[in-house]
Amino acid sequence: MTGAASRMPFLDKSVNHLAALIKTTYIQWDTAHKEGLFQKLDARVKVLFLLFFIIIVSVKRTLLPEVAIGGLVFILAVVSRLDLLSFYGRVLFLGFVFGFLIALPSCLNIVVEGEVIMPIMHLSEPYQFWVYRIPETIGITRQGLDVVFILTLRVINSLSISFLVIYTTPFQEIMKALKSLRVPDTFLMIITLSYKYIFIFAQTFEDIHLAKKGRTVKANAAEARSWVAGRMGFLLRRTRTRCEEVFNAMLARGFCGEVAIHNWGKVGKMDIMSGAGLLLAGCFVLFI
Repeated sequence: MTGAASRMPFLDKSVNHLAALIKTTYIQWDTAHKEGLFQKLDARVKVLFLLFFIIIVSVKRTLLPEVAIGGLVFILAVVSRLDLLSFYGRVLFLGFVFGFLIALPSCLNIVVEGEVIMPIMHLSEPYQFWVYRIPETIGITRQGLDVVFILTLRVINSLSISFLVIYTTPFQEIMKALKSLRVPDTFLMIITLSYKYIFIFAQTFEDIHLAKKGRTVKANAAEARSWVAGRMGFLLRRTRTRCEEVFNAMLARGFCGEVAIHNWGKVGKMDIMSGAGLLLAGCFVLFI
């Protein structure tokens, strides 16, 4: 009884985080219609900006260009009237997990040889395992720290560029822009249906949890485990059925496997000028 009761607050927090995720996504739809600079740009210009700067982030291997890109994205986020606390909160958290923590072993001289600036442990003698060499002194190297720092900045810049485009562009316009860039229809369908499936899955999970919570007076450990196991299978069947219903509805409305673009005009002069400015900024960063 006590164990189940102690697990219930954790489950409630998890569902609350899930609900917050769904709510935040709806808020992103609102931010895409704000009167900011990036919101006014054509989606095709923003998708090209995304692709061009992601390539630059991947190509550059020094500190100055990465810092310059980070500063440019910060200025664009400010003039686009985004919530900087929420925006950079997500970027820094994901950058820390998928950038810093993953690259952290590279700072050791076991991975990257170089000048040891912080010894960690000493062995009696160096060891050789096949093609790997373990030195006598294991520590953090200056070259390894540079690698970790650059990789972390790359991840943060890539995330901030992607989030900037996502936060300022409705999902439908992103798909239309990709279609205009000759992205295959199969790829667009996979992205669209996966996007819809995530929200159907999350919303169904929240509804099931709230319904269970509303009918529960006391928590029992055995019943809780049995219920969770049963709901996992039910949730998968329910969301799969819902997605099949959505797809059948698409077929009933004339969908034949081809993504069509309607009411997509030419790129305006302001969009061309803004795109040219971003192109020049990217070329400047590329050659510094």
